[in-house]
Amino acid sequence: MDDSAWPLERFEEHREHLRAVAYRMLGSLSEADDAVQEAWLRVRRADARAEEEADDGAGGEDGPRGIENVGGWLTTIVARVCLNMLRTRERQREDPLDGFVPDPVRGHEGGPDPEQEALLADSVGLAMLVVLDTLAPAERVSFVLHDMFAVPFDAIGPLLERSPAAARQLASRARRRVRGGAPVVDIDLARQRRVVTAFQAAAREGDFEALLALLDPDVVLRADAAAGPTPAPVVLHGIDFVAKGASAAAGRVRFTQIALVDGAVGLVMAPRGKLRVVLTFTVSDAGITAIDVIADPERLRALEIAVLDA
Repeated sequence: MDDSAWPLERFEEHREHLRAVAYRMLGSLSEADDAVQEAWLRVRRADARAEEEADDGAGGEDGPRGIENVGGWLTTIVARVCLNMLRTRERQREDPLDGFVPDPVRGHEGGPDPEQEALLADSVGLAMLVVLDTLAPAERVSFVLHDMFAVPFDAIGPLLERSPAAARQLASRARRRVRGGAPVVDIDLARQRRVVTAFQAAAREGDFEALLALLDPDVVLRADAAAGPTPAPVVLHGIDFVAKGASAAAGRVRFTQIALVDGAVGLVMAPRGKLRVVLTFTVSDAGITAIDVIADPERLRALEIAVLDA
């Protein structure tokens, strides 16, 4: 390789990996791309400083070019950028979720393709992104680097300005949150999952007959005011009204994933990794007897979301 092409070609070799790290850290494709770009700028600056020091006879002959584990070094740079972004986000938490629920099908002007974002969220697990968003920045960084990318705690500790043992504790704490505490013991959990998965598939496809087959004749759907489309809560009674409502919401359901919600199987919608809507289900022998659509920020914050094991 031409030495003058170093840092660009070496960086490009690792770009997809770095993007994957940043996406899991930040939960947003556009922010992940920003983090990778900032990492590239830092690499360029470090390389330029090393060349200037070499020209001045002050050492720095190798600089970044002398690093043996380039992938590990770049991962650390991206992680540090993401950590700063997460800390900034944490300081801005007082900027609350508002009642407006963006339509993930339309996306937003200037943002990433919502289809690409949805595919990436599917590959990671939407419930995982939702849970990660509840972690403190240091917990999230430690968990993502160690559990998802096998970065040793000896490398994570200095990044967080903590000891390796402290970094291990942060990852352990995050792991408990991701798994939802103690294992759920519920003989109906598997059946709930089958029913909710079937509901999700039928709603996505607009299969009205399949929806009817899943619903109890006296099913009730309740949607809080934040879920829209009216400024007041919505209550639908009866199989036909609920099935029609679910069919009409196929665009939203398309962007949901299965998760454990307060110990039961539900659906979560989290565009750009931010929890916006949760659907909870009451399932009996007769089928789905109740569906609750939750979008109110206070109610969402009170929910315990966990990743449902495969």
